[in-house]
Amino acid sequence: MSAHTETSEPPLITGTQSFHTVSQRISEVTEARIQGTPKLWWVLMVISLLALANLGASIAYLFWEGIGIWGVQNPVGWGWAIVNFVFWVGIGHAGTLISAILFLLRQRWRTSINRFAEAMTIFAVICAGLFPGIHVGRPWVAWWMVPYPNQMGIWPNFRSPLLWDMFAVGTYFTVSLLFWYTGMIPDLATMRDRAKNKIRKISLGVFALGFRGSGKQWQNYEKTYLILAGISTPLVLSVHSVVSFDFAVSLVPGWHTTIFPPYFVAGAIFSGFAMVMTLAIVARTVYKMEDFITLKHLENMNKIILLTGSMVGYAYGCEFFISWYSGNDYERFAFINRATGDYAWAYWTMISCNVIFPQIFWFRKMRRSILVMFVISIIVNIGMWFERFVIIVTTLANDFMPSAWDYFTPTFFDISILVGSFGLFLTLFLLFLRFLPMVAIAEIKGVLPQADPHFYEEKH
Repeated sequence: MSAHTETSEPPLITGTQSFHTVSQRISEVTEARIQGTPKLWWVLMVISLLALANLGASIAYLFWEGIGIWGVQNPVGWGWAIVNFVFWVGIGHAGTLISAILFLLRQRWRTSINRFAEAMTIFAVICAGLFPGIHVGRPWVAWWMVPYPNQMGIWPNFRSPLLWDMFAVGTYFTVSLLFWYTGMIPDLATMRDRAKNKIRKISLGVFALGFRGSGKQWQNYEKTYLILAGISTPLVLSVHSVVSFDFAVSLVPGWHTTIFPPYFVAGAIFSGFAMVMTLAIVARTVYKMEDFITLKHLENMNKIILLTGSMVGYAYGCEFFISWYSGNDYERFAFINRATGDYAWAYWTMISCNVIFPQIFWFRKMRRSILVMFVISIIVNIGMWFERFVIIVTTLANDFMPSAWDYFTPTFFDISILVGSFGLFLTLFLLFLRFLPMVAIAEIKGVLPQADPHFYEEKH
């Protein structure tokens, strides 16, 4: 008994928490009346809705006028729309990683951050899916991208990476949505049992699927959750690998490289964790969740950001070495031009944000500073957006034919649609924080000291 006490880990949840207080603290956020909603939530929601309205107006004008209102031209036929697509798909990676892979590895610290990381995944993929649809130029036939049976003379091109994206992103969204919903079932049942309003009680009861917490139901729930975690795990590796094939299967210098799949996956996890960090810090501050989302959770995420940032930096170095070692003049020029050409400012912004700034997390004091980690998380996502910009725009702007080279300049509508996509993302996320449990109630209870079967024996 004494050996068990000596080797037990410090609690992941701080404060004097019990099963009841966990249910009370997390549920009361969703149960509060309108007057009880924090003012900062309303401020952020108003800003998000304005950005979302801007997105709707910009897309409506885009459909009316065509993609000529963007900065796309010859040779840069892929502009900010595809940059934003790859960026948002990457953001959606951390949720499944935290939920599925860390669950399979039995990392108990994931329990405080997995719920809103999963929600972030769903909303980021929704934002990502917006851009291929509006980029095709003829949105009324965007369904041609879907792997539709070969009827009606459409004949989808199954060799096209765009079709692979539909397979990969569609599968990823479906499985992530199921995984997120399945994990919430016990929490929805808890909220149903606490509900005082009849309509709320019935609606929560419908989504809780009759979950009552019996031994048989828990057994079936845990088995289902484990299966979904196993299905989700390969998707973390496959989805952004398939997205990287949009570039890697081409013969364009700077794209035609085998390092892209692991490089894109590492970058996606890097940017995804940075976004989780940004959202976690805001959520724990607004809703006073410091006892549940502790410095230990944030420090562990900072370690992963440091690791994946170093992997991304290693990939940048490998790209330069391979282009030099290949002996291909076009390949060498593509990479030297990124660092010294017209877009050098974007390249060195990318290097600074993704490689240099995250190295501050080698110091424990910096890893545990809320201000430092919040600033670095924003810097990382700025850098990862620039990474996608550098890969897409700089490569296309200077292709094989110098006579066709041109400098890409974004227009007001490029910028407004990017800002609007953040409005869509934040609107969905803020609604989630307000109406659904942001922290997994059942899983938090599982890491409390009281969940240890020996707890009361040791106490008495």
